[in-house]
Amino acid sequence: MKNMKFAAGLGAAAMVLAACGGNGGSSTEEGTAAGDSTAAAQIDYTACLVSDAGGWDDKSFNESALNGLNQAVKELGVKDNTAESKDSSDFQPNVQSMVDSGCNEIIGVGYNLADAIGAAAVDNPDIDFALVDSTFADDYAGDNTRALVFNTQEAAYLAGYAAAAMTSTGTVATFGGMAIPSVTIFMDGFVDGVAKYNEDNGKDVKVLGWDKETQKGQFTNSFDDQTLGTQVAQQFIQQGADIIMPVAGPVGLGAAAAAQSDGDTLIVGVDSDWYESAPEYKDIVLTSVMKEIGTSVYDTIKAGSEGKFSNENYVGTLANGGVDIAPFHDFESKLPDGLTDQLNQLKQDIIDGKITVESPSSN
Repeated sequence: MKNMKFAAGLGAAAMVLAACGGNGGSSTEEGTAAGDSTAAAQIDYTACLVSDAGGWDDKSFNESALNGLNQAVKELGVKDNTAESKDSSDFQPNVQSMVDSGCNEIIGVGYNLADAIGAAAVDNPDIDFALVDSTFADDYAGDNTRALVFNTQEAAYLAGYAAAAMTSTGTVATFGGMAIPSVTIFMDGFVDGVAKYNEDNGKDVKVLGWDKETQKGQFTNSFDDQTLGTQVAQQFIQQGADIIMPVAGPVGLGAAAAAQSDGDTLIVGVDSDWYESAPEYKDIVLTSVMKEIGTSVYDTIKAGSEGKFSNENYVGTLANGGVDIAPFHDFESKLPDGLTDQLNQLKQDIIDGKITVESPSSN
C-alpha cells in the first residue's frame, strides 16, 4: 500500500468450515463421490436449503450455509436439496418447492426469508424449519422452528478497534446492503469499536456511513449488484476513508475492487474470512468479522437427523466461538506494539461481561 502507515490488530482463529465442493442442488451421489472413503452411508433424511438473493457463490452467508449442508451430506449421510433465490419474488415459491419435494428439514438463509419460512413452518408442523440471521416472529414460532442468530456486534467491535488503529487518514467507513438487523448489527459494533479506540488512545477517528444513535446510514438496497458497492466505496475514498467494512454480501466485493484499484484502501470482510474466500483481494483484507454459519447449519441438520431437533435458538457469541475476527494474515508483521494485548483484553472483557457491546439488533 502506498503512503500508508500500517497498524493492525490481533488475528483470532479462523473459521473452519468443512466444504465438500458442492454446488446448489447437488445430488447425494455428488456429495459422496466415488473414491471418497470418508463419506458416510446415506440415511433416510433430507435436509434442504433456500438461499437469499446473491446465490450460492456469494462468498458470504449463502455460501457459508451451503458449506454446512455439504458437510452434513458428507459426514452424516443425509440427502440434500437446494433452491437458489435470485430476488425476493423467489422466496415463497422456493420454500414451497422444498416442502413439496419431501424435505425433513428446511433452512432459510437470511433475514429476508423470515416470512416465507415462518408461514411454511405454520402450515407444515411435521417439517422442521430453521432460519439463519433472524428469529421467528411470534405468529410463526413453534416446536418445529429454530433461529440461527449471531451477536456479530461483539466481533465487529474488535474489527472497528483494529480499523481505527490502522487508518492513516483518521477516517474509516461502513455501509450495508439493506437496512435489516443482520446487517446493522455489524455496523453498530464497528462504530463502537472505533469509539473505544478513540477513548483509549486519545484519538478522533471518524466513521462514515453509519450513525448508531439514529440508526441511519448508507445502504445499496441490494446484495448482488457489485457495481453499487464499487460506487459507494469510491465515494467513501473520495471523502478520505482508507478502511471500509461493506456488510452487503457480493456487493461488498465491488467495494473490495474499488479499494484494490485505489491502492491506499483496506477492506474488512464479513461473514467469512475474505482472505480465504475472496483470495483475489487478500492483499487488501485487513481482517474479517466472521460468523460460524456453516457450523450452525451442520449442527441443526445433525440434530434433526438424530431426532433431536430443538426449538431453542442458537446464538453465536465470542464466548462460544460463534463469532470472531479472522487472522490478520499478511498484516501480522505490521502490528503496532501493544495492540495485540489490547485486542486480547477487549475480547476477554466481552466474554467475561465486563464490556457489553450493545445493538438494537442483538439477540
